[in-house]
Amino acid sequence: MKPRFLFRSPRIRRALLALPLCLPLAWAPLSAAAQSAPAAAPAAAAAPKVLRYAFQIAETGFDPAQISDTYSRIVASNIFESPLTYDFLARPAKLVPQTAAALPEISPDFKRFVLRIRPGIYFADDPAFKGRKRELTAADYVYSLKRHYDPKLKSPSLYQLEGAKLLGLSELRKKAVDNKQPFDYDTEVEGLRALDRYTFEIRLAEPAPRFHYFLADAGSMGAVAREVIEAYPGKSMEHPVGTGPFRLAQWKRSSKITLERNPGYRAVTYDAQPAADDAVGQAILARLKGRSLPMIDRVEVSIIEESQPRWLAFLNGQLDMLERLPNEFAGIAIPNDRLAPHLAKKGVTMERVPAGDATFSYFAMEHPVVGGYTPDKVALRRALALAYDSAAEVALVRRQQAVVAQGVIPPNMSGYDPTLRTEMSEYNVARAKALLDLYGYTDKNGDGLRDLPDGKPLVLEYTSQPDQQSKQLQELWRKAMGAIGVKIEFKTAKWPENLKASRAGKLMMWGVAWLAAIPDGSYFLELMYGPNKGQANHARFDMPAFNALFEKQQGMADGPEREAVMRELQLMGVAYMPYKVNAHRILTDLMHPQVIGYRRHPFLRDFWRYVDIDTTALEKAR
Repeated sequence: MKPRFLFRSPRIRRALLALPLCLPLAWAPLSAAAQSAPAAAPAAAAAPKVLRYAFQIAETGFDPAQISDTYSRIVASNIFESPLTYDFLARPAKLVPQTAAALPEISPDFKRFVLRIRPGIYFADDPAFKGRKRELTAADYVYSLKRHYDPKLKSPSLYQLEGAKLLGLSELRKKAVDNKQPFDYDTEVEGLRALDRYTFEIRLAEPAPRFHYFLADAGSMGAVAREVIEAYPGKSMEHPVGTGPFRLAQWKRSSKITLERNPGYRAVTYDAQPAADDAVGQAILARLKGRSLPMIDRVEVSIIEESQPRWLAFLNGQLDMLERLPNEFAGIAIPNDRLAPHLAKKGVTMERVPAGDATFSYFAMEHPVVGGYTPDKVALRRALALAYDSAAEVALVRRQQAVVAQGVIPPNMSGYDPTLRTEMSEYNVARAKALLDLYGYTDKNGDGLRDLPDGKPLVLEYTSQPDQQSKQLQELWRKAMGAIGVKIEFKTAKWPENLKASRAGKLMMWGVAWLAAIPDGSYFLELMYGPNKGQANHARFDMPAFNALFEKQQGMADGPEREAVMRELQLMGVAYMPYKVNAHRILTDLMHPQVIGYRRHPFLRDFWRYVDIDTTALEKAR
């Protein structure tokens, strides 16, 4: 009997009832002989292996050229494939070929990258291919990368390619914009071209020693087939067709995503290279090495935005794993950061790692209230940041499942300096008030609230989501602004709506997180690089001195000199405060005993192919 408290809240009850049933149906068509002989029962088919878990934020779609949110990219990374990927068990992260036959050939000046695609890789079947098997070729990557330059698609990942300055592509894009004509996919450019059926070349205007890391992100650089894009005009977000291990089977927007094994996926077996002293990694390898991938038949992802129903669904066995344990249940599930005995007795295991991310609130630099580079505007942002208590956020909202940030680059990334101490983490209400007084942000009409220097009301508008954690963060901001006499209002909408508005530069402030996709800390400095406005740079910070220094470090080899430049860039971010960076999270994932082989990778999103479901353990749990 289930505890009665599970059903007291109608909202929680509805969320639980919307989850997939625990008992997947197994079926198989009857042969003609079986149909003519009713007494002979057909052999029962093996129950499909299904991985069930939940996203806490709704997806936006599944076109690599149009998505930037983590959850959409997780799905896309399991459908599409990039030329490179990461060894699933190697720590530190190690690049390995995926559709490529080998790691790229890189010229000594880091301006030329050549990749050769393995023959015999095919896209999943689709009517667009008119009944023919469609082989992946070099031209598919040329087309897929060009799509990011198509102005019509407004790619949020374009900055990764434009920053590397692929020869001729930006000019091709500019021609389409200036002439108001469709982007020309058929014009060959020096910076991106197929040399033969299976080989393509990328040429850059300037050195980019770490450019090839971007070619390991299937969520943005995965190969699409031109025939599919053209067969379903305007529907690429909902009709993904790739070469990966899974294909989209069903999608109920913002509610349920179901993927199934791609029957045409090539023969790939489990292999990895964990460190010799990595006991966990070695144990996983010993158990799974040589197994055909993927090992599961289906993945069912529910969208459960609120923490409590997501937690209860895991406890009830309706989810096989709980990715990102909600902070409010840390004391119950992992007291003192160790797995609780009552969960251990059920065979639950945990994976706990630094997230490689930064949580922050941004100030829109083009907004007339909080934006600008003059001393008074800089003082306003720094005062607002000083009034906000990041340590309280870590303690009260994140329940110590994070560390307070000193800058935008998180631990375990190049450019991270563990000795760095900055104003970013400082909480000082008195200093915040003094800054506001000094620059004329005082109460001019006697209502007890501060006004702008010109006498107009000072009103902040903070955008957020309707989930419980977002409400807790709102309360911290309300309290912080109340302590310094600043009025703040909150605008609440669903994540996809906020993301769209933010890209368009329509928000004043928004609290979000940025998650690492590559091992290089400059991925976080991209948040402040001017040309990235509307893409990575949602704050729209654009300062020539920062931009020039950012470009300098992009071409530098790894080492102390580059680290020093990255430190300077972080300090510029602290000084001008386009982002109030609060914390770097620590993530805990919980797995029921039927989940075999799961391990959180710092950058790899497509883990589904590497896990198995132990159906025997699953039946025992039921």
